[in-house]
Amino acid sequence: MAIDSKNLDDSFAALAAFDWGKDAAPLAAIDAAVIATRGDAALRADLEKRFGAVLSSAASRAAKDYACRKLSIIGTAASVPVAAALLSDADNSHMARYALQRIGGPEARTALRKALESVGGELAIGMISSLADLADAGSVPQLAKLLTADGPLALAAARALGRIPTSESAAALAGAKVGGEVGRAVKDSQLSIAESRLAAGDRAGALALYEAVSKEVGEVPAGHRDRDVRVAAIRGMVVTRDETSST
Repeated sequence: MAIDSKNLDDSFAALAAFDWGKDAAPLAAIDAAVIATRGDAALRADLEKRFGAVLSSAASRAAKDYACRKLSIIGTAASVPVAAALLSDADNSHMARYALQRIGGPEARTALRKALESVGGELAIGMISSLADLADAGSVPQLAKLLTADGPLALAAARALGRIPTSESAAALAGAKVGGEVGRAVKDSQLSIAESRLAAGDRAGALALYEAVSKEVGEVPAGHRDRDVRVAAIRGMVVTRDETSST
């Protein structure tokens, strides 16, 4: 598809002034150009630079939202720095994470880890969620430290570790000395990692985790929630042993 450079320039000029509630029709040339980047590395690189300029400008949140959505489709490691610069911006952090998650790669993961070190509250929980979505093994040490943080952060970290099925995650969860809702999330995550190991064919690893959770809960669970966890752990032990004996 041939791209008319003037139409594209005009479309980006419209994007610079764009806001929610305005007619999005003038952005059509950009939409078409994004589609046309398949097989056209030069066009892709050009659009990345243009979207990066939007993110670095004083454009509206709507315009930056649009740019992030397009970078989530065509973005490469070259777009990581400009998107990462928005991670600490409450208005734009969510969409910057959206773009970085889909760009992926070590650069995006590193940017999210660095942001987690410097932001707090809901923004930090967002970084944790993105790192979990990426199953980022490199973030496990940071997440492990957060298990003793304030409630919401600790809870997010506990849940995230269960989505990163590594031996380091399992060890961090096993060593967590936490109770309450965070403690319950830790047990859920241990079960999640056990299920991942079983699905991957690591029956011995899965069995060890199921047994550890069952032992931690004890033969007389303290309440309905722990009883459900123990039942899940025992069921996992039975399934794992049955599969082991059948091979």
